[in-house]
Amino acid sequence: MPQVKTPECIHFGTRLRELRKQKGFSQEGFADYAEMHRTYLGGLERGERNPTLTVMVKIASSLGVSLSKLVQGVGVEK
Repeated sequence: MPQVKTPECIHFGTRLRELRKQKGFSQEGFADYAEMHRTYLGGLERGERNPTLTVMVKIASSLGVSLSKLVQGVGVEK
């Protein structure tokens, strides 16, 4: 069954990719640093996965940003 990409997951993935690149990480490098599988991280960035709060906290901590900065603008209509 194909994954349904919600607007919130797509926006979260875009935000995650933006912050990861700002910190100078490749996708694989960040996955290793954050201790998560690279295919899972790729799924998050493509909006195919819906992360738990625990995962979002782990990602924010690994990026050195607050959780609020990580999710900034997610769920807000543009």
